[in-house]
Amino acid sequence: MGRINFSCLFPASWHFSLSCQVLPRLLIPSFRQLLFIGLVICLIGILYLLFVGGKGHASWINKENHFHRHLARVTDVDVMDTSNPNLNYGLVVDCGSSGSRVFVYCWPQHNGNPHELLDIRQMRDQHRKPVVMKIKPGISELAKTPERASDYIYPLLSFAAQHIPKNKHQETPLYILCTAGMRILPESQQEALLEDLRTDIPVHFNFLFSDSHVEVISGKQEGVYAWIGINFVLGRFNHVHNDGEPVVEVHVPGSDQQEALMRKRTAGVLDMGGVSTQIAYEVPKTEEIAKNLLAEFNLGCDAHRTEHVYRVYVSTFLGFGGNAARQRYEESLIRDTAVRNKLLGQHIGETAESPLLDPCLPPDLQDEIGPPTQRLILRGTGDFEQCRQILQPFLNRTNDTQTSLSGIYQPAIDYSNSQFYGFSEFYYCTEDVLRMGGDYNASRYAQAAKGYCATQWKTLKERFDSGLYASHADLHRLKYQCFKSAWMYEVLHAGFSFPTNYKNLKTALLVYDKEVQWTLGAILYRTRFLPLRDIQQESLKGAHSNWRHSFSFVNNHYLFLACFFIVLLSIILYLLRLRRIHRRAVQLYTPSSAPWLEEGLGSPTLPINL
Repeated sequence: MGRINFSCLFPASWHFSLSCQVLPRLLIPSFRQLLFIGLVICLIGILYLLFVGGKGHASWINKENHFHRHLARVTDVDVMDTSNPNLNYGLVVDCGSSGSRVFVYCWPQHNGNPHELLDIRQMRDQHRKPVVMKIKPGISELAKTPERASDYIYPLLSFAAQHIPKNKHQETPLYILCTAGMRILPESQQEALLEDLRTDIPVHFNFLFSDSHVEVISGKQEGVYAWIGINFVLGRFNHVHNDGEPVVEVHVPGSDQQEALMRKRTAGVLDMGGVSTQIAYEVPKTEEIAKNLLAEFNLGCDAHRTEHVYRVYVSTFLGFGGNAARQRYEESLIRDTAVRNKLLGQHIGETAESPLLDPCLPPDLQDEIGPPTQRLILRGTGDFEQCRQILQPFLNRTNDTQTSLSGIYQPAIDYSNSQFYGFSEFYYCTEDVLRMGGDYNASRYAQAAKGYCATQWKTLKERFDSGLYASHADLHRLKYQCFKSAWMYEVLHAGFSFPTNYKNLKTALLVYDKEVQWTLGAILYRTRFLPLRDIQQESLKGAHSNWRHSFSFVNNHYLFLACFFIVLLSIILYLLRLRRIHRRAVQLYTPSSAPWLEEGLGSPTLPINL
């Protein structure tokens, strides 16, 4: 039988032979077989691109987008390009007790992912300064002349309108939210002021404004907005978390899933102002008794999705701010001293020679308190521990379990897996004089406060004149630092029941070097449904958008595809060439092979050198 021999002299000598009957099956496939092999190889290449290359590419894009979104929130110092047609705008007017401020926010078009929130940032001008304007006094001063409310607010809106492209005014939402000053007015006066705004603003401005966009918000709403704003800046609403990042187990109300949801741990907020103290934190697991005390809201754009549902406990305690607490303390001293002097026939505190000793003031500091008819003279003794003991009754604690200031119920806090930020007086008490703001350590703080309280007033003034304290610290801070240090310590540990070994409290004035206003949380919450508009626009693009994405994807892998098809074409051409060689060999030698078959002789060797 005829055989075909293959031999090669380079790079090494080798030789083998195959029968002509076997060769067609192994090396000379039919055209259908070639076509089938080519299609299989193409399919394998496409699957590789989709499941290996595509996954890596998408992962890289997601990581890059996440990084840039987080970086934008952290830095937030770039000048906004108002010529960008994909940029959206929003306005929030904070009508406070002492004045009103307008904040201009902006955000790029939503990416269409219903799992993500709008990337809202505070707008900055060409000098990289926040676009903010403030006027005085507060709008509540117009209670007797409500017809002037729109004239009062006009300069703020004119200022904001200059920073927003005119063609964007009609789709720019405007919210006018009034706080403390308006809350104390009678409801009739509140409504008269609001009605004037609802009527006149649409006449002069073309912003997206409706009756529901102007209102008086409660202290609870304000606290929720502050909590939202701070956690947004911290990136806690982005549920894509890295290994080692703190997470919390959350039982989402109304969710169909049986298992608890694991998502990023949010930060609680402690804020002590001059008049009130506020606490706000997420409650992952709800107790029945606390449901009426919680603010439950969905930050997502789809009400049917529960991944952005949060339950936040917020409580505001009027009279528990630093200055209000000092005022209550002084009123108590005046009242108790007057009763004691009357009963015992004494004159303590009536003259400088017989002052009332106050452990909450630095040693040798003399202070006068009370109205002229009840003037009381104090002299400090600077005893931090005694001051703490005296202040405990002013917390109004009860014997009930799980209660805080004034006996208000407080849901349990998982101190082993939580984080809190302390603002305003929590920061001033730790940083202005003691110079230990940041990570809070109870024992170190108490030791530093004790040392400050025991320092002579003369020495404290000398240190102040030498510039050893914070630049914004003044004599009022030096004078009442001992009292406020003790008050803050008691509110935190005796009032809110934080353990003295708690390590996850940070006192801060800024978050990522910028002041976070509650107005940021307000616009985040009130514009939460706007992404639906972008999602619907994306769905209308349909196949065109998918084709464009696919084209971009293939374009990123063109080199691999080019190499792949070149190799595939070379293989097919090589096999076709072998097939032609085989056919010629068969036609050439088949007639003369008949005598060999008849005589039973072995077929001669056919050398083919490659």
